[in-house]
Amino acid sequence: MALDGIFLNLLTEELGCIVGCHIDKIHQPSRDELVFLLRSKDFSGRLLISAKSGFSRIHITAQTFENPADPPTFCKLMRKHLGNSKIEYIRQFGLDRVVEIGFSSYNELGDRVYPRLIVELFSNRSNIILCDEFGKITDAIHRSDIESSARLIQPGAQYVPLAADIKADISKASSKEILFAISTLNKPLYSALTSTIDGLSPLVAREICFKALGDFEIIASELDGGQKSLLQSSLNSFKEIKPLPYLITTADGETKEFSFIPITHYGPSYKSEVLPSYSLLLEEFYGRRSAAADIKHKAQDIYKLLSTLITRTERKMAYRLEDLKKCSEREQKRIFGELLKANLYAIEKGSSSVTLDNWYDENCSKVTIPLNPSLSPAANAAKYFKEYKKAHTAEQLLSELIIKDKKELAYLDSVLDSLTRASTSSELDELREELFEAGYIRRAVRSRRKVAQREPLKFTSPDGFCVLVGRNNRENDLLTTKIADKRDIWLHTKNIPGSHVIIITEGKEVPESTLFFAARLARDNSKASSGTNVPIDYTPVKFVKKPAGALPGMVIYTTNKTIYI
Repeated sequence: MALDGIFLNLLTEELGCIVGCHIDKIHQPSRDELVFLLRSKDFSGRLLISAKSGFSRIHITAQTFENPADPPTFCKLMRKHLGNSKIEYIRQFGLDRVVEIGFSSYNELGDRVYPRLIVELFSNRSNIILCDEFGKITDAIHRSDIESSARLIQPGAQYVPLAADIKADISKASSKEILFAISTLNKPLYSALTSTIDGLSPLVAREICFKALGDFEIIASELDGGQKSLLQSSLNSFKEIKPLPYLITTADGETKEFSFIPITHYGPSYKSEVLPSYSLLLEEFYGRRSAAADIKHKAQDIYKLLSTLITRTERKMAYRLEDLKKCSEREQKRIFGELLKANLYAIEKGSSSVTLDNWYDENCSKVTIPLNPSLSPAANAAKYFKEYKKAHTAEQLLSELIIKDKKELAYLDSVLDSLTRASTSSELDELREELFEAGYIRRAVRSRRKVAQREPLKFTSPDGFCVLVGRNNRENDLLTTKIADKRDIWLHTKNIPGSHVIIITEGKEVPESTLFFAARLARDNSKASSGTNVPIDYTPVKFVKKPAGALPGMVIYTTNKTIYI
């Protein structure tokens, strides 16, 4: 991700439109994010500032945020010092990833003051720091450790910028000077460029090298004359390029990177798309990733619970399978008992073993039977019959428990599959409700109210048929047992956790194109979504049954056919 100094310089220029705006409201939707509602004669909008690790940024946003009912302490402080203030300027510290926003407002005494907001965008060390006009820190989103930190970020301390490395300004330094500087560096060429040029990210450095040499891992100190000449031409071209907000995406439309130049070194399967503004570029890129990261964070407790339950059930089933294996020797114990009972007269009391003819063997071979010397021959026979009966009972019980374990594992695996596809907080709430109803968790005190059941996902096939897809096991049950008609077609991945899919037929014959359309939905909403040649079972709903007492989403079906997607 190329939120480097050069990109931030372009972004800061674009954000010049907020200068002169008044602060209407200030919100803090999460621990590391601030949202300013801005208004002026010529502009009205929201400014998002994020110091969230891996998602640090500043840009205009059209996104709405869910704010806590009780504003955090830092938000209250920001409202006190910046509420109803006016933005006087926004500037960058050189080509460093630090932006300063200057404000003008009035304090409690009615005196005019000029607070400053310093935004440091250093990936995992990002921060939002409020200072007065003299650089005295009022507070910060992330305070430093008083004792161990080399740079003190605490209320009352003087703000000191991070020490920046001395690097070449590419707009002023010549290509020859840059080549001379990197020629002694014993490191990959792209790394040598980022070490030499101020504000240059590894992504852009790799692109410059790739344009010149088709390679960016070559060692800088090993460049020959021809390679230096090509690199010099590439640097000159880079200086002359018109910067634009580029979003780099995969062939499937997934966001990969963003930059102010087109990126080609990822290969032809990636494309660079120009967006209208740098703010919209960051909104598009980080918006998707941030939402996914938030959902993943909120789902951590469910992931942990399911992982624990699956591990525990697998371990329990392994022990039972081992015990069941031991029960397979029960028939030998019965035979020993029968042989001892038939030969009581031939066994001496106090013997530790006896060798007898085994009538149960087709060759009537000899067999040696261990005995307990302290028991009589009859008691030894009774002991073997008792062990046989115990093993027989244990085998029946263990077989039932193992079947139950397998069903539980299949259910937990299906919940985990639904969790991997959950994209909203409401979907997570539904999964928690499902686990509560299944007896795996307690409902949180703060959310005693039962989660409302939503309708399944709805699609339309190329032939106009309505196709419904369950998001989780609760929706699967609703879809298959309540919504679907017995004439509708039910689809599911064969022996693979996934969603129930229903083709609403209304009594009509389903074309093959609709069947394949629904089968693809079954594949895409399953654990085998990235698989090939995935088997999909389908059958009329009338042949799908939910056994009494079965876990949510668990059904049995017959007279099915299978297609491969």
